[in-house]
Amino acid sequence: MTLPPLPRLPAVVPRSGVSPEARRALRQLLGDVDRDLDVAFRDGEDATALARRRGEAVQRIVVHVWGACLGDIAAAALFAVGGFGRGLLFPCSDVDLLALVGETSPAVSKALESFFGCLWDIGMKPGHAVRTVPECRALAESDASVFTSMLDARRLVGQPILDTQLRAILADPALWPPRAYLAARLAERDARHARYDDTAHNLEPNLKDGPGGLRTLDALRWLGLRLAGAPDFDAMVGEGLLEPVEAAGLHRAEATLRQYRYALHLEAGRAEERLLFDYQRAIAARLGFEDEHAKNLGVEQFMQGYYRAATLIERVGVQLVERFEEMLEPETEPQSVGTDYVRYGSRLALRNPHLFQHRPAALVEIFIARLDEKGITGFTAETMRRIQHAVSIHGETLADDPHVLEAFLVLLRRGAPSVEALWRMNRHGLLAAILPAFGRVVGRMQYDLFHVYTVDEHTLRVLRNVARFADPSARRDFPIACEIWPSMEKPELLLLAALFHDIAKGRGGDHSVLGEEDARAFCTRLGLAAEDIDLVAWLVRWHLLMSTTAQRQDITDPDVVHRFASVVGDWERLDHLYLLTVADIIGTSPKLWNAWKDRLLADLYTATRYALRSDLELPAHAGVRVRECRERALAMLVADRVPAADITRIWGEFPDTSFLRHRPEQIAWQTAAILRARGTTPLVEVHPFSVRGSTELFIYTLDRDGLFAAVTAMLDRLRFSVVEARILSSSSGMALDTFLLLEADTQAPATLQRAEELRLRMQRALLQPAGQQPAKRSLSRHLRHFQMPPRIEFADAGGRTQLALVCTDRPGLLAAVAQALAEAQVRVHDARIATFGERVEDFFQLTDRQNAPLSTERRDILREVLLRRIGGEARNVIHADANA
Repeated sequence: MTLPPLPRLPAVVPRSGVSPEARRALRQLLGDVDRDLDVAFRDGEDATALARRRGEAVQRIVVHVWGACLGDIAAAALFAVGGFGRGLLFPCSDVDLLALVGETSPAVSKALESFFGCLWDIGMKPGHAVRTVPECRALAESDASVFTSMLDARRLVGQPILDTQLRAILADPALWPPRAYLAARLAERDARHARYDDTAHNLEPNLKDGPGGLRTLDALRWLGLRLAGAPDFDAMVGEGLLEPVEAAGLHRAEATLRQYRYALHLEAGRAEERLLFDYQRAIAARLGFEDEHAKNLGVEQFMQGYYRAATLIERVGVQLVERFEEMLEPETEPQSVGTDYVRYGSRLALRNPHLFQHRPAALVEIFIARLDEKGITGFTAETMRRIQHAVSIHGETLADDPHVLEAFLVLLRRGAPSVEALWRMNRHGLLAAILPAFGRVVGRMQYDLFHVYTVDEHTLRVLRNVARFADPSARRDFPIACEIWPSMEKPELLLLAALFHDIAKGRGGDHSVLGEEDARAFCTRLGLAAEDIDLVAWLVRWHLLMSTTAQRQDITDPDVVHRFASVVGDWERLDHLYLLTVADIIGTSPKLWNAWKDRLLADLYTATRYALRSDLELPAHAGVRVRECRERALAMLVADRVPAADITRIWGEFPDTSFLRHRPEQIAWQTAAILRARGTTPLVEVHPFSVRGSTELFIYTLDRDGLFAAVTAMLDRLRFSVVEARILSSSSGMALDTFLLLEADTQAPATLQRAEELRLRMQRALLQPAGQQPAKRSLSRHLRHFQMPPRIEFADAGGRTQLALVCTDRPGLLAAVAQALAEAQVRVHDARIATFGERVEDFFQLTDRQNAPLSTERRDILREVLLRRIGGEARNVIHADANA
């Protein structure tokens, strides 16, 4: 394909300036160049070639304008820096320029002002600096970033002597010597990566500055130039710093990122470096990615291309930096480490350079040796190269080598310490070779807001979370998990379950079922005992069971706990499932874990252990449960010197459901509050830190239709999230409503100050007959890209109707649903609220205003009102009626 021609520019009269007509012509010429390049990109031209052609075109225009404004002034020269210095300009990149002046004078300053002003007029957006040579040296001495920018400086026009003087600064061995320069670059890298959670696997990655981005490649070249005189990857191959296959991989990954960046600039229409949701689908379509099926979207394939490129860059980059560090270390005498290895200082090396070819199992054994040998921080550069060679040569045959698998099992049996070894093995591609199915999910994203990381990154984070449970210092954050861990006789089984729990993502079927098959097959090849294979396979199959039960069902209901315990079957499975569930939730997104979920899972775990204590006793009869709750609550109140007669009077109005669905502590708290109020209503009480790490709101007032809507509207205005609601009525017509809340912004319980604000504002709201309307807030940028048709399902649930609502989250959603329920003349008796990223799954127990289950007609009315209130068209809504 032929690249667009470079612009032809007329001759200029030096220092004559650029007339308005000439500026318009240059603006038109630059626009024509950009349009021609855009067409070439759409036609499939290589992004690097186009960025170079744009750099050449812009250079011609810049030099042309320089000649018109400055001519051959002896005291100045113009340099391209940044990406322009490297000869690359993407569609919306700034044109970075350094004007170097031998001396400052009014004439030079005026000419430069005219020059840069003209560039702005013709639409170039130059980023520029004007300095003398001494100023450049002073800045370079104090700031490694300034020194680095000068490495890319390329003279475009002006006096050659200034170029010579600039090169003399860079050639000075006293200015940022290799060790100091390496330390400065690594500090800059760490600070930059920290802004992106130290991972390339973010949902909206930064192509330029994120880990594994284009800046990483630039930094490696800068290090190569300063430390080894090797300015590019091919030169680093010649210096023995890179293998040819590594250099080729970096070139391919860079080509991918440049293609994505070029498309991103065109799609955004500005110098955007973040692959935002706003652009991902459009860019994927622009680059020809198409949906394979519902679980392998074109946008997911597109993003997988990015993640794989960034992962390779990050992996090779880490290894290359280790080679630079080794290069700068003083030589030491080798010391023996067992029969196969030696150490040079803190680095491990092979005694026999052909060991990996002769005995592939040593590929795993050397990582075990690294764990066992104190003071080892890495491998020598030569050893890393030989690991790469061996993985490339043996490939997926490692997955069927019994000796490799035996060594892998030995590693896993080290328990928590083996997790760091697995991370390092993944960095070398060894983990994917031993587990080919893991290799297929490398870079596999899920296009939603729930899964923050790619499948491989998530899996490795889950493993690290599991390893945390072995650390006594984590007991404060994970008391149950840290108590369980020491009792595990075979921690390798949990690690295997963590490795396989999401390994079948993206295949189109149920990943839990497909993953169970993979886990069973691999564990069989490992030679595990049948009962151990069954445990690992069961954990993979049911790894979502505990979280879905806790968040979507009422775990205070013994029937729910009994059904869950029946699936779990024994304490061993329960212990493993609890650890895997906690690690999985934390590894999915840092924002998902909070005190509410911590207590929710802990309560389900404790209740299930109790249920499993004697071969799954049937749940106690409702009457027995009511009596036990009353007795315990009574004991608490009597201990606080509350008169028994007053307690009996209050409880005479409580429905039995109160004692079935609340803890004794809650019943005692509510009772004491009612007695203190002495008949004054509405009564609003707030317990800032109540059950399951949440804030509890209790409302006691004259019951009326629309009360639920009024309460949720005020909670929405106050920015509280409802995670659970109990809507009950006393025999005297009083509402006994309980809401468990978290702060919407932080997902934390309320502070004392916020709790008091909630109490006062809610009390005032309940005194207003009309109640509050929900606050109107627009969708966030993220949520706009993840809209889904609402799913509305009704089911018979004893004497009530269950409404299951699955839809896209948005500000004020629960308040809008409550308004719809009120409008449809429906009463709410119970509510379970769960949010998973952008997806909401809410469950309500409903009746009509005569406390009867909803008729077919009433269900249709409610469905219609819900759609109008929460958005969505009837033709897109998914609805069903089912019997519980």
